[in-house]
Amino acid sequence: MDGQSVDEPLLLSRDAGYVRKTPLFVSLAKGSLKFVIWVVFIAWVALIFLSPTQFVNQVLEKWIHATSGSLFGITGSLFMVFSAPILVIAFLSVAYLIISGEDQELHQKKASKHPSFRLWTFPVLVDGPFGVVSATEFIGILLFLLFVIWAVYAYSMQILSSLSQYQFSLKQKCCYILEVLGLRFGSIGLYCLAFLFLPVARGSVLLRLIDIPFEHATRYHVWLGHLTMLLFTLHGLFYVIAWAIEGNLLQEILEWKDIGVAILAGVISLSAGLLMWLTSLYPVRKQKFELFFYTHQLYVVFVIFLALHVGDFVFSIAAGGIFLFILDRFLRFCQSRRTVDIISAKCLPCGTVELILSKPANLQYNALSFVFLQVRELSWLQWHPFSVSSSPLDGKYHLSVLVKVLGKWTAKLKENILNSSEAELQKELHLRPQTKITASVEGPYGHGLPYHLMYENLILVAGGIGISPFLAILSDILHRVREGKPCLPRNILLVWAVQRSNELPLLSTVDMESICSFFSDRINLEIHIYVTRELDPPVEEGKIHKNMNSSLSPMSDGCSMSVLVGTGNNIFSGLYVISSTLGFVILIGLLDIFYINPFGISAWWYKGLLFVICMLASVFIFGGLVVGIWHLWGRNATREEREDDRMRMLQDNETAAHKDQSSQQNLASSTNTYYGSRPDFKEIFGYVSEKWGRVDAGVIVCGPPTLQSSVATEIRLLNVRRQRRHPIFHFNSHSFDL
Repeated sequence: MDGQSVDEPLLLSRDAGYVRKTPLFVSLAKGSLKFVIWVVFIAWVALIFLSPTQFVNQVLEKWIHATSGSLFGITGSLFMVFSAPILVIAFLSVAYLIISGEDQELHQKKASKHPSFRLWTFPVLVDGPFGVVSATEFIGILLFLLFVIWAVYAYSMQILSSLSQYQFSLKQKCCYILEVLGLRFGSIGLYCLAFLFLPVARGSVLLRLIDIPFEHATRYHVWLGHLTMLLFTLHGLFYVIAWAIEGNLLQEILEWKDIGVAILAGVISLSAGLLMWLTSLYPVRKQKFELFFYTHQLYVVFVIFLALHVGDFVFSIAAGGIFLFILDRFLRFCQSRRTVDIISAKCLPCGTVELILSKPANLQYNALSFVFLQVRELSWLQWHPFSVSSSPLDGKYHLSVLVKVLGKWTAKLKENILNSSEAELQKELHLRPQTKITASVEGPYGHGLPYHLMYENLILVAGGIGISPFLAILSDILHRVREGKPCLPRNILLVWAVQRSNELPLLSTVDMESICSFFSDRINLEIHIYVTRELDPPVEEGKIHKNMNSSLSPMSDGCSMSVLVGTGNNIFSGLYVISSTLGFVILIGLLDIFYINPFGISAWWYKGLLFVICMLASVFIFGGLVVGIWHLWGRNATREEREDDRMRMLQDNETAAHKDQSSQQNLASSTNTYYGSRPDFKEIFGYVSEKWGRVDAGVIVCGPPTLQSSVATEIRLLNVRRQRRHPIFHFNSHSFDL
């Protein structure tokens, strides 16, 4: 430790704060929109939370009685109450994002002199079935559990009080309690279903509004999925037990009523849900990912037969979240239809593959972004998520990902690339034509705000291939320092744990000296590498490893990634959401006017099917029109860019494909490598606490769950026992685990 004062940061940056003044009317508009969004959301949640009460039931009955005579009937009444609020929030979110514009992406605040705790970055739970849980997430979990417990209690009291109205035998009482309680469990599950699909809408304007990246939102979908399926399972189980007691189990299960619920449709829906639930459990998902992936496509069967089971007016309670998911799914389908040439590929000594993909200049992403890749030469069905390992400032026309060989798909990818390298060599010898590998891409997805730029003091903790997003972060920071763009980080500590030393060349994929030759004057960068399964440095340490580099496909028009991505253009994505929603209302209205009302259609299951068809048709027809215009706009913009800047694009790709690995030597002065040991986070954070002083320190972890738990445990302990002169550590994770 040096003698520097521990009360001040190691480097005081005179230009670290970038403050962009926002016009007053823009600030007022954003504030007003955010206020209205919160009012609508709180009212919606309060309505759902209080739905078991007699008061809310009476209000709903009056509302339905007053509005059921309208064009849309009882279905429209319930849709307005339970699904319309989330669609209104989506509309307001679009307006908020459009008004924010670049200010949403680049606005920076000067680092606070007084560090403070933040609920969303303070780890409360670090072990257990939920993994690392922040205080905000913990509050959300408690609220959902509280709602379920409260609803079950309220409904149970109503059931017991109603028993006194009937003269039942003991057998009849048991069956009555089981059936009514089963019905109530189904109602509670339906309310949870209203939230279930929201987190998995990858490019959703809602996720972008609250700045929750898809890899975090996936966890919420998993938690909600377990809760929802538990409730639906109890719903079905209680009915089955009651019917078994009555002696008519088979007859009831096979019944398909026109007026009332279609029980067989519910059995099919629940069976599909149970298959998805069982294969999504962690042991199955970890060992048999393909089984989990393919079985999860049964969500289509689950949703359609749920609509057939309950009918249109009950299904409309959860329709809002499902509709937003359909919007996102159709957009992803359109985006992924384009095949993207892999510009180049490298097989690094550790077996990791670096892929460089062509993209248009108007497709934006942040350093902490994910893409989903499908390589059709390997499989037409499998999609795999990967962190982007390049900064958006590395080049306008490409992005790169690092792929570690961990399973069959990645092993086949590496084998194909090596075979392509041999084919390219043979092509030069005129033996056979070059092999071409193409990819389809969904994304990029990630934070709307580059939150790694919000901390003046940054700790990056990586395990193995978890270094990939941190390479993008380092590159992004260096580019910003060189170009004078908004960027707070000045003290950066990178802790990287690897199993073998042959993984070390991954760090050299970022040539720091060539990006910003004077970065050591502006940034205090320390790198601590822990090689856990080697006791001593290899004899050839320091030797530059040669990568197997293959340029797989030449640049050609139309081979870039599609711009049809939810985070790419606020105006088009907003028009897509609004036009599809209005189209849905129009189709439902036309259906009622020209078919349902004139012909007296009353079958619940049939009206539920028509409701789902209208949802799909509105997205395909009205949303598809906007997507077509969006596609033409993106294609024309891309063509103009390519015609005007083709030489620059080629230079960018050449730079990306042939990075100088001599940067290994340039980093030697700031890198400490430890063999045969694991990171001691108590010692590391203690050292940082004394060195950095009383500051906010952002910690980003990318690695296996055990690594995240170890870091979160130490952060929680230090924050709870924090001394006034020490930092407050803010935990952020960046690991994608489906």
